[in-house]
Formats: sequence, structure tokens, C-alpha cells
Amino acid sequence: MDFLVGWIAIVPSYATPLLLASLGLIVCERAGILNLGAEGLMAVGAMTGAVAVLSGFDPWAALAAGAAAGTALALLFGIATVVMRADHTLSGLAVVAIGLGVTGVVGRPYMQKTFPGIANFGELFGIERSSALGRILAVQDPVTLAMPVLVALLWWWLMRSGSGLRLRAVGENPAAADVAGIDVQVAQFGAVLVSGLLCGLAGAYLCVATSHVWVEGMVAARGWVAVALVIFARWNPARALVGALVFGSADALVPRLQAIGADIPVYLAMMLPYLLTLAVLVASAMAGRASGEPSFLGRVYLRQDKH
Repeated sequence: MDFLVGWIAIVPSYATPLLLASLGLIVCERAGILNLGAEGLMAVGAMTGAVAVLSGFDPWAALAAGAAAGTALALLFGIATVVMRADHTLSGLAVVAIGLGVTGVVGRPYMQKTFPGIANFGELFGIERSSALGRILAVQDPVTLAMPVLVALLWWWLMRSGSGLRLRAVGENPAAADVAGIDVQVAQFGAVLVSGLLCGLAGAYLCVATSHVWVEGMVAARGWVAVALVIFARWNPARALVGALVFGSADALVPRLQAIGADIPVYLAMMLPYLLTLAVLVASAMAGRASGEPSFLGRVYLRQDKH
């Protein structure tokens, strides 16, 4: 029972960065821009968050700094894909390389230095940990509990609002959207920046809220898991919440098994989230277009294509 309660308690903190990144990618890809740069955007956000805290800023300001850093790197991606009309896949891979390279150089003096993170509900409200519910609630933080609200707002905006409908129209048929008077480039550029903001925040959360330390490579392929999570969610924010909890549960299993000294191959257990990712990609490939993928995803739109 202790194992189960401890596992449930830490799942939200493992799911939150995956959910934040996947929500950003959903917005971006709903506008037709394939964003494979989440790993680099999260890495920059994580490193910037650590640098901000170690430089004396409040942990909440560090989260904002990480989000801003992700947005700045996404700006380059937006210029490449939306303005210069570069290939989306190659541009995304370049963002990953830039993000990992920058963090390795700039963040080296800040490696392996612990710092205080954001307070959890146990510290804020003095929640007793004598019961199972108390143990679960005490370790949660305001960001994790804000996630369902963010998912609901984003789902409503994408599926029910006029501006969300226009964004989806750009991802499905930019030529028709252009004819209808929608500025395709502005919509796509805005979506790219939102993806950078949320991916940067995801990286900063991973560093500032859960780890309280920054080490090179700490994102550990979670950006790629977020890419698979978007496919798993069929570009739907509500499904992304469920998927993040599934992937987060698998990710959170390893430290719990280590904590109780379970006699299982740890490295085999660490493969579980990535095996899930591989399974999702295979299932998506078998589903084809029926998976809900935006029709113009990953394709470069030229205005003369309008007809």
C-alpha cells in the first residue's frame, strides 16, 4: 500500500513537463507546423531556470525565465519555417542541436548545484501526511494542480472558439484559410511561439520544481516522448492529459522501485517510457491519416499555392 500511495503521489510531477510540452506541440501542429524541437526547447528552459534561481531570482521568476528562453529559441524556429519556409523536420532537428549545444556551454558553471524550488502544498498549507490522501496532496505543487484547468481552457479554445477554429483551418487547408482572410503566417508564427513558451516552461519545471538541480542532459529524451504523446493524443489536449498520466506513471515507476530496493534490472525498467513511445509511433503509422493528424502538417505553404 505504501508503494502504491508513494507512486500515485509522484506521478503528477512526472506527467506535468510531458503535458506542458505536448500542449505546446499540439498548438503548433494544429497550425500545420511540425515541431520536432521540443527536446532542445526543454533543455534551454531547464538550464535557464537553474541559472535564474542560482543568480538569486525567485523560483517562480525562474519558471518564467525558462519559458521566455524557450520562446526565444522558438523564434528562430519560426523564422526558419514560417518566414524562410525551411523544411520543418530539418529545422526542428537543428533546434534540438542548438538547444543541447547552448546548454552544454552556457550552463556548465551551474551544473550540480542544488537550489530551492517552488513550495508544495505540504509546505504552503501544512497538510498532514498521516493519511494516504494527505501524503498525495502534500507533495503536489500549484503547477500540477493548474494542469487540468490549462487543458480545459486550451481544449475549449481550440475546439469551440472562433480563433481556435481559424488556427485549425490553417493546419488543415492554409490556402482556403488564406482565401477566407486569415493571415496564415501570423497564425503559424504565433503557434510556434506558444509551443516554445510551453516547452521552455516544461523544461524549467523539470529543473526548478522537481529536481532542484541542473545537470547536462537532464531532459533525457522527454521532448521526444512529448512528440509521441501528441500522436497518442491525436492532437487533442484532453487526450494529452490522459496520455501524460500514462507516460508519467511509467516514468515514475523507476524511482519508486529503487526506493523499495526491488530486485529488478533498473535499466530495463527505465526503458519502459521509451518502449511506450515506440509502441505509440508504430500504432500511429498503422492508423495513417485516420489518426486525426492535421492535413497540412509538416508541409511548406507558399502563398502562390492559393487557388
